[in-house]
Amino acid sequence: MFTIKDIRAFYLTLDPNVKPSTINWRIYKLVQSGIISRIGRGKFKMGMSKIYFPEVSPKMKSIHKKLKKEFPYLKTCIWNSSSLNEFMVHQPGRFYLIVEVEKEAALSVFYFLKEFYQYIFIEPTNDILNKYLPVDKGALIIKPLITESPVQNTNGINTISIEKLLVDIFCDEVVFAAQQGAEMRTIFNEAFRKYSVNRDRMLRYANRRRKKENLKEYLNTIQIYGSKN
Repeated sequence: MFTIKDIRAFYLTLDPNVKPSTINWRIYKLVQSGIISRIGRGKFKMGMSKIYFPEVSPKMKSIHKKLKKEFPYLKTCIWNSSSLNEFMVHQPGRFYLIVEVEKEAALSVFYFLKEFYQYIFIEPTNDILNKYLPVDKGALIIKPLITESPVQNTNGINTISIEKLLVDIFCDEVVFAAQQGAEMRTIFNEAFRKYSVNRDRMLRYANRRRKKENLKEYLNTIQIYGSKN
């Protein structure tokens, strides 16, 4: 990771009289050509950005359609924990379809979707998941959507961004029990290696979850680029 200050210092070693506007134009051209990419405000890495887009399944589309019809103004984020597979070494035996909605509507959404799906839980404990969820069955988990969550629209559905995915597994040890420990380290490293992760965006969301300092410390521990300061 390097900053605008680093780039300016480099160009000044080549030409002490170079104008700031010239340097800014060169930075713009470097980004446009894919030689460098932005990973945060004033922060860059070498190489072209690759944006993360999770898979949108037919079941996700069906749930989105149902919720849109019943709760037309509801803010949602729908995704499947199977999206984590591409970053993991050990594949978990079961997956969850996670439906995040505004906190005030969570209970209403739970009872509404319960009419259509057998295995559905609202903010479950680890004990409930272990006791009542068959290993070979998928489940719906209803969770409150944190305000200002970094979601993205994919195929018309609000779903998870790479920044939200990483923060969520870091903060929730119950739903993402299979992604803790060494596996989480692998997920973080693979995510940063394969995709463009906006560190500032990720930390803002972690701050909304009151885990900003914990996440910064964790990033430093596993030596993710751009994790310091």
